[in-house]
Amino acid sequence: MANRLANETSPYLRQHQDNPVDWYAWGEEAFAAARDRNVPILLSVGYSACHWCHVMAHECFEDSEVAEVTNRLFVNVKVDREERPDVDSIYMDAVQAMTGRGGWPMTVFLTPDGKPFFGGTYFPKPTFLQLLAAIDDVWRNKPADVQQNVGALMEAIDRTRTVAAAKEVPGAPMIDLGLQQLAKSFDGQWGGFGPAPKFPSTNSIELLLRSHLSTGRPDIRGAIDTTLQAMASGGMYDHLGGGFARYSTDEKWLVPHFEKMLYDQALVARIYVRAALVFDDPVYRQVASETIDYVLRELRHPDGGFFSAEDADSLDAAGHSHEGAFYVWTADEVRAAAGADADAALEWYEFTRPENAEGNFEGKVIPARLFHRGDLLRPEAVERARVAMLAVRATRSRPGLDDKVLTEWNGLMLATIAEAAAAFGRADWLAAAVANGEFLVRELRSPTGRWSRSWQADGSPRARHAALANDHTALVDAFTRLAEATGEARWIAHATEAADTLLDHFWDLDHGGLFTTADDAEQLVVRQKDFMDNATPSANSTAAIALYRLAALTGELRYANLADQILQLLATVIPKAPTAFSNALAAIDMRASGTTEIAVVGDRPDLLAVVRSAWRPNSVVTWGEPFDSPLWDSRKDGFVYVCRDFACQQPTDDIETLRTQLG
Repeated sequence: MANRLANETSPYLRQHQDNPVDWYAWGEEAFAAARDRNVPILLSVGYSACHWCHVMAHECFEDSEVAEVTNRLFVNVKVDREERPDVDSIYMDAVQAMTGRGGWPMTVFLTPDGKPFFGGTYFPKPTFLQLLAAIDDVWRNKPADVQQNVGALMEAIDRTRTVAAAKEVPGAPMIDLGLQQLAKSFDGQWGGFGPAPKFPSTNSIELLLRSHLSTGRPDIRGAIDTTLQAMASGGMYDHLGGGFARYSTDEKWLVPHFEKMLYDQALVARIYVRAALVFDDPVYRQVASETIDYVLRELRHPDGGFFSAEDADSLDAAGHSHEGAFYVWTADEVRAAAGADADAALEWYEFTRPENAEGNFEGKVIPARLFHRGDLLRPEAVERARVAMLAVRATRSRPGLDDKVLTEWNGLMLATIAEAAAAFGRADWLAAAVANGEFLVRELRSPTGRWSRSWQADGSPRARHAALANDHTALVDAFTRLAEATGEARWIAHATEAADTLLDHFWDLDHGGLFTTADDAEQLVVRQKDFMDNATPSANSTAAIALYRLAALTGELRYANLADQILQLLATVIPKAPTAFSNALAAIDMRASGTTEIAVVGDRPDLLAVVRSAWRPNSVVTWGEPFDSPLWDSRKDGFVYVCRDFACQQPTDDIETLRTQLG
C-alpha cells in the first residue's frame, strides 16, 4: 500500500499517513483509480483540531477490519477542509441538502467523476461498516438510484452559480431586516444568538456595534455588553493564557470544544478592540490584548506567519488523550501552582462555588468567571496566581499544533493586529503585523504575482494549492489596514495588486460577484460562489468592504462600482436568512453611509492620535508616505484633511477643530 500522505503540507493529512486505510490525497490520481476500478470514492473531510475527527479516525480509519472493507470497495480520499475549503464547501452543501445538517468529520460517497450521491458526518464503527456495505450494494445493483441522487444533489450544490443580481444596491431597510432577526434570536440572559451550541457570531456583533454608533439605542448596547461579557467570562475564554475556543457546548459559554482556531482569535479579538474603543471599556481592552498576545506567543512561526490551530485534545498526566486535559484543574493543582495566592485564585476562578464542588467538566474545573460576568480585571494576588498557573500549565503536554499557514486566516489576523496596534499604540504588535505581511508576500506569492493558499515549513514545496477568492479578499483588507497602521505606501501597492488579481480571475462577467475558484484553477464538479457569512465572513462580503475601502484610499472608483455589483447580487439572497449575512449587511451600511477619507499630512502624531481614538467603521486614513491618490494631491504639511467622496472640509492643524469635523 502506497503511503501517499507523508509529503502533504497538511498536518491533518499527515496524521493519517500510517492508517491501514489506503488513502489518496485529493487529485487526479484518485479519480483515475476510481475510474479504472469502477468503484465509488469515499471522501473523508476534516481538520487537525477537530475532536470528532479524531474519534472517527480511531474507531474506523485506524481499524484493520474497516480498512479491509474500504480498500476493497472504494478509493479513499482524505481532504483537509482548511486547505481546500472549495472542495469542502461543495460536498458540505450536498450533505446538508441530504441530511439537513453538516459538520466534521464529513463522509461523502462520490462517483468516479466526483459527483456526490450520499453523505453524512460522524459514523461509529458498527454503523460505518453497515453503511459501507449498503453503499456498495446500491452502487453495484441500483445504478438508477445512484443517478437519481446525483441529479438532485448536483442541482443543490450548483445554485449559487446562477443567482441573478438585483437592479438596485440594497440600503438601510435590508440592514433593519437583519437587526430585527438578530433581536428575535438574542439570548437576553447569556447573550449570543440562538440556543446552544453557541458560536461567537462576530459578524453579528459588529453589525450591532455599527447600529449603536448611529442610533445610540440602549437595547443594542445591552445586547453587545451581555454577549461580550458572557463570552469572556465563561470557559470558552482561556482565562490563564488568553484566546478563545471555537464554540461553547452550552448556553452559558462555560464548556467549550477546546480547539483554538486562528480565525476565531482574529475575528473575536477584533470585536473586543472595537468595543473597547466604542465604550472605553478596560475589560474589552484586556480581553483583546490577551487574545492577540496568545497568538503571538503560541501560534507564530519565527519568520512571521501564523499557524492555523491548536487541538481540542491533549494528554493528561497518565498519558491518555482527553479533550480539554490541558486546560482543566483540580483545587489541589491550583494550590500546588499558586502557593500563597491559591485561595485568591480558587475564589476568583469560582472553584469554591457550590456548583463546582464536583467540577464543571469531567470532575475537574475550567477556570471561569461565570457568576461574576464582566468582572475580569484581576487583583494583584489573582494576577500572580494566574502567572504561576500559566507557568505550570506550560509544563503539561500541549494540544497538538496545526502548523500550516493559511493565507486567508493570516490575512484576517493581520488585519486585526494592524488595527489593534494603531488603536492601542502597541509598537510590538505593529512590528509583528509588518513581519506577517512580509512573510505572506515572500512565501505565499509566486514571482508571477499569483498567490497560494497554504504553506508549511516541512512541505516540499512549502507553498501549495491555488489561492481562492477568500484568500485574495482577506489580503486586500489586511494590506489596506496595514497601510493605515504603518503609513507605508508599499502596502497599498500590495492591496491593489491582490485586488486586481482577484477581479481578473474570480469575477463573474455574467451575474457579478466572485467565484470561489479562479478561472484557471482546477475544475471541480461545480464552480460555486461563497455568499454566506459563517465562522469566517464570505469572500463576497469581505470583498465588498475591502473594495470600498481600497477605492476610498486610491480614488479608483472601479473598485467601488464592483463592490456595488456584489451587493446587488447578495441583495437577492439576504432576505432568505438575514442573520447569515451580517458582514454583507456591514458592507451595505458602509455603502449607505458613505466613506470618510482622512489624510494626515506631515509629522503630526497628535492629529493621528485623535483620528485613532475612536472606531470609525466607514472611514479610511492615510498618513506617512504619499502614494498615487487624490488624497495626496496638493496637500500642506502639518494639516489634516477630512473628506467625503474626495470633497474635503477646510484643512486644519487644530485638534479641537479636527474632533468637530470627525463628528
